[in-house]
Amino acid sequence: AVKNFTLNFTITNLQFTADLEKPSSRRFKSTEKVMYHYIDPLLQKSSIGPHFSGCKVTGFRSGRSRDDTKVDAVCSYEDNASLARFDREKLYQELSTMTSNVTRLGHYSLERSSLYVDG
Repeated sequence: AVKNFTLNFTITNLQFTADLEKPSSRRFKSTEKVMYHYIDPLLQKSSIGPHFSGCKVTGFRSGRSRDDTKVDAVCSYEDNASLARFDREKLYQELSTMTSNVTRLGHYSLERSSLYVDG
C-alpha cells in the first residue's frame, strides 16, 4: 500500500511572489523542479529510502517576511513488511541532520524551526 506524509519547511532566501501561488506559472514549475532536485535525494538516503516513491509540491506560501517562502509537499512511500513502521520522528532527525540542523537545502537557507514531518 502506498502511504503519504506531509513535509513542510520555510526557505529564508527565496523571495515569495504571487506567481509562486499559481501551479501553472513558469516560476512555480521551475521552483518545484529545484525542490525535487534537493528533497528527493535526501529522502532516498533516509531510513525510508528503499520504500520512498516521490514527493509532490502542493504549494508555496508567503512566510513571515517578504524573503521567506513556505514549501508544502506530500511525499509517498510503500508501506510493506520490510519497513518496520513509518517513524516520523526518526525521519525528522535524519532530515534535520542532512540539512545541517535545518539550516541548508542546497543553496537555500532554511528557517531552523520550520521543518515539519507529519505521518
